[in-house]
Amino acid sequence: MDAKIYVLGAGIVGICCAITLQRDGHKVVLLDKTGPAAGASFGNAGAIVNGSCVPTSTPGIIGNALKMLKPGGPLSISPTYLPKLLPWLIRFTLQSSEKNYQRNALHLVALTKHATNSWQILLKNTDSADMFKAVGWLRLFETSQAFNANASSRQLMTDLGTPYQTLSFDEIYDLEPNLARIFQHGFYQPDCHFISNPQRMLQSLTEHFVANGGQFKVAEVTDIKVKELQPMIETTTELIYPDKVVVTAGAWSTKLTKGINYSAPLETERGYHMMLPVTNAISRPIVSAEQAFVLSPMETGLRVTSQVELAAVDAPANYAKIRALLPKVKRMLPEAEMTEQSCWMGCRPSLPDSLPIISQGEDKNIFFAFGHQHLGMTLGPITGELIADLVAGRTSAIDLSPYRADRF
Repeated sequence: MDAKIYVLGAGIVGICCAITLQRDGHKVVLLDKTGPAAGASFGNAGAIVNGSCVPTSTPGIIGNALKMLKPGGPLSISPTYLPKLLPWLIRFTLQSSEKNYQRNALHLVALTKHATNSWQILLKNTDSADMFKAVGWLRLFETSQAFNANASSRQLMTDLGTPYQTLSFDEIYDLEPNLARIFQHGFYQPDCHFISNPQRMLQSLTEHFVANGGQFKVAEVTDIKVKELQPMIETTTELIYPDKVVVTAGAWSTKLTKGINYSAPLETERGYHMMLPVTNAISRPIVSAEQAFVLSPMETGLRVTSQVELAAVDAPANYAKIRALLPKVKRMLPEAEMTEQSCWMGCRPSLPDSLPIISQGEDKNIFFAFGHQHLGMTLGPITGELIADLVAGRTSAIDLSPYRADRF
């Protein structure tokens, strides 16, 4: 028997779980079929949105979704995938009732209000802190109509204690003077942070984990089983008999849990980015509210992130929509060079209630940490802390019942 904890998946959640468990004194093996940051953690906007509290399923979501589905809009649904997706869509829509919306927001902010502090704890004694930038999170609106339509989200933030500032025209351009003068309103969350190179961050954290005695192995997991209380991991090359298993495989997590008879309504919100040449024209991630994209000034170039594409996890990527944003990016940031460097698609693991699963399984030696949807980078470190509490049998500072595996 390998008297170790195996963490399955080397995205940000898996790496954070591995490091936190290691710091708790455990022998830990981090297992991934490709390598650190090979999935959704590679290509996100890099935002650490402290106090994020607005669930994806909001009151009026059906009408909003229909608008977003129009040609050129940020949402697309694969027609061939729709029959399989329909049960998830029904669950998702039911979460948009005012009661569910308020409840999910409360449980979401219970996690995200720890984002900045948990990142600071994670980065202690590492060589990765230079990528953690205290620049805030900025959302901009071209029209009063769009700004007013966002009022309910701002009210929710106020009600739940998430600090923000509304910005006038002049205040927007005091922060970001190189933007085109097209924005009339903004709101700014000054206590948010930015990871300027998510791939390098995850690689650096993995190196820190290994340097402190952890093991990283490349292997493709095909199944997890439990026989007579003994977990067993099947890979394409070997059988592994660990002491405990933590499933952090993102959008692929429920494919790995069939052997232990566990399933959850996990679906894939596929997102896209396009990289443009490096620019110093902006200082932080900026959301264009009407156009539904984010500009992030990464070390490796200006990243344009957008889209929610509901399709099979292994369906071919379609880069047409992300490329179609180039004129809108140029209109927003005239100084930026519009030469495409690369395009990418990744799979966000999403549950209908916008809350992750952070839980012990039915078997006491299996733990789950997945379903972080758009907030994987924000919630990675606090998830690691909570998984370490569960493994140790400690009472967490956060009530974990809203994130339990059997809530569906």
